[in-house]
Amino acid sequence: MNHTPTLVETQVLPVERPFRFESGDILPRIDIAYETYGRLNERRDNAVLIEHALSGDAHAAFYHRGDRKPGWWDCMIGPGKAFDTDRYFVICSNVIGGCRGTSGPASIDPATGRPYGLTFPPLSVRDMVEVQRVLLRHLGIDRLKCIAGGSMGGMQALQFFCDYPFQFESFICIASSMKHSAQQIAFNEVGRRAIMADPRWNDGNYYDGVPPEGGLSVARMIGHITYLSEKMMQEKFGRLKKDKESRAIFRPSFEVEHYLDYQGISFVKRFDANSYLYITNAIDNFDLKTSLSSRDRFRGEGRQRGAHLDDMRGKRGLVISFSSDWLYPPSQSKEIVQLFSAFNVQVSYTEIATEHGHDAFLTDYARPSEIIRGFLSSLS
Repeated sequence: MNHTPTLVETQVLPVERPFRFESGDILPRIDIAYETYGRLNERRDNAVLIEHALSGDAHAAFYHRGDRKPGWWDCMIGPGKAFDTDRYFVICSNVIGGCRGTSGPASIDPATGRPYGLTFPPLSVRDMVEVQRVLLRHLGIDRLKCIAGGSMGGMQALQFFCDYPFQFESFICIASSMKHSAQQIAFNEVGRRAIMADPRWNDGNYYDGVPPEGGLSVARMIGHITYLSEKMMQEKFGRLKKDKESRAIFRPSFEVEHYLDYQGISFVKRFDANSYLYITNAIDNFDLKTSLSSRDRFRGEGRQRGAHLDDMRGKRGLVISFSSDWLYPPSQSKEIVQLFSAFNVQVSYTEIATEHGHDAFLTDYARPSEIIRGFLSSLS
């Protein structure tokens, strides 16, 4: 039976007032791109905030007109799915510093009429959270049923929940970490160096010409190597060759080389190199424990002083990891469980057996869907 796909549009909220970053820098205005799915009930207490990963955006589910593929987490969001849009009002926004509708380095600086480039303020995960608070106020939502995300999305969920626990009943953190290890930072740094070594990067001033596609493509290839497990790559590609008759040297010939080539080329068509630099730097500097030890918050738009950790008491959390994820291994998820348990958050933990590596949070949806449905149904 053919079903007519559900169509959605990304909306953009123009915020015509200054936004202050954690660094102290201020932008005179920002845009926030977001999508919503389902309906907000009369009590306004059925909202779920979805956080996207590094290369994600606000388009988490359903279809845009003309799309061949749905949003990046369509397998998890929709009627009867893990985040059931017949029950919940689901929200997803593009992060600050991004390039898919929310203000970032490619946005126009009203003072110069040119893209910000590297004059865009330094970015933190907390800045991503504060922009989302602006959006929630616009939507008239003071309290959420749950905040959920995987990978970088999990970091945002943890930061938001810790800074403003009174706004949430629960959090769901999937395949993520409280802080990057030296190895995780190293992979991101190699990707950044690839971009900055591209002559077309031009110190971030490439918007009038050809962007640093070569460098960004290599950065994406490096990322994809970390997203798959070794066993998965061996089963999927092995040592198969695509161009068996070609005698050209140093040209992609193995199937895995062509796969990485495709990922790199497709990525540069939709992502900004400077955004990649800013966002990876933000997640490398994310450290939840250090954030919690500092009781002060910046005074100003959307900020308050000294969110009380006691507000976490009795709240609910769900942490999910994947056995073959070597980018964000289960050991890092267990550290999250230990931390929140110490704050008397009722945390459930599941490690799911899979060979799909880190990408499992996007592809292995059957078991996580079952777990998440049960968790959300158990909330008050």
